Amino acid sequence: MVSVRRIARSPITWTLAVLLVIGLGVGLALTQPWRLFTNTTVVEAAPTVAQSHGAAPPSGTAQEPRVLATGTFVSHEHDTSGSVRILQLPDGNRVLRLEDLDTSDGPALHVWLTDAPVVEGKAGWFLFDDGRHTDLGSLKGNKGSQNYPIAADVDLGTLASVSIWCERFRVSFGAATLQYT
Repeated sequence: MVSVRRIARSPITWTLAVLLVIGLGVGLALTQPWRLFTNTTVVEAAPTVAQSHGAAPPSGTAQEPRVLATGTFVSHEHDTSGSVRILQLPDGNRVLRLEDLDTSDGPALHVWLTDAPVVEGKAGWFLFDDGRHTDLGSLKGNKGSQNYPIAADVDLGTLASVSIWCERFRVSFGAATLQYT
């Protein structure tokens, strides 16, 4: 009969224990399960002429940004709510604005403009990387209102939706259909 002491002294046991600890560490680093319990709130003001030019406009000449598109988030992998607007500033710059966003935190979350239709429920979770998309950058916070510049060469006429996309798990946390004005 093999004794517990002999098994504990075996090089194979120690090798397996080290591999288990390394695997656990890598698994935790990749999935970041603690992010399900964290929140980052970002409250940015809506873009204005002063922000787009870097200086305050002369008094009496302030112009409001023009709304190009609007949408409302639906939930996918995680409960997601809030709205989205695409704004064109008087200087021609465009900004995607998330307003009152409320979703879960997660690893590698990005804001994507996509050509995919928004499908509610589980059927819509994986659609957004099947076609064209423009990555506007990492999600600044999973709660609040925030702005994302849209590059001048992005053709909005070919993009139909916005997704909060988790690159790590290749899934949409939530998405909004864009209604162009």
